[in-house]
Amino acid sequence: MVSEVEPMIARIEGKLVKLDTESALVQVGAVAYEVMLPSYCINALSGSIGSDVTFCTMEYYEGSLGGGNLIPRIVGFLSDTERDFFTKFTSVKGIGVRKGLRSLSMPIANIASAIEAGDENLLIAMDGIGKRTAQQIIAELKGKLGSFTVGIEQAAARSAFKPFQAEALEILIAWGERRNDCIELIDLACKKHPDIKSAEELVPLVYRLKQGIEV
Repeated sequence: MVSEVEPMIARIEGKLVKLDTESALVQVGAVAYEVMLPSYCINALSGSIGSDVTFCTMEYYEGSLGGGNLIPRIVGFLSDTERDFFTKFTSVKGIGVRKGLRSLSMPIANIASAIEAGDENLLIAMDGIGKRTAQQIIAELKGKLGSFTVGIEQAAARSAFKPFQAEALEILIAWGERRNDCIELIDLACKKHPDIKSAEELVPLVYRLKQGIEV
């Protein structure tokens, strides 16, 4: 049985030191945290070992109350919005935390859009989601996920970014730049300079590209 509790650790920032098929190990000072991740996060972080990462997190206890063997776990996401979606997604009967993490292999905006459209086929394509479960998800969540379907293309592009690229994107947007333009320029800058590993290096290059300066 899985029992959720109110989040105690809401955010973790540190260096990604290990990544496997279900979780990441994040070094924060002298402490390393194991953070369970959904499938799309694992894909987005591929090749980011050694980079700084930030996860929006929630905690839950895994195990049996009757057996007295409750194990605390931390689950991480790339944004607060993704964490909020996961909370709604795992409220569906038959979808626990681990099943939910395995099944989310694509951007949540696409999944939310499929649920709102009643698209069983897309949901069935997700790991561990059969026809009956897909129907249950649609029955319980359709009409409740409109806020998560906004900007599907941008969400898909952002989810494919490494953490430092996503950080650079948010910095540029905060400084008044247009999201779509930034996504294209970040992609171009990183193709020209594949050795870039930080937002501090990337942001100036984006501005130089925008001004037409060869980099």
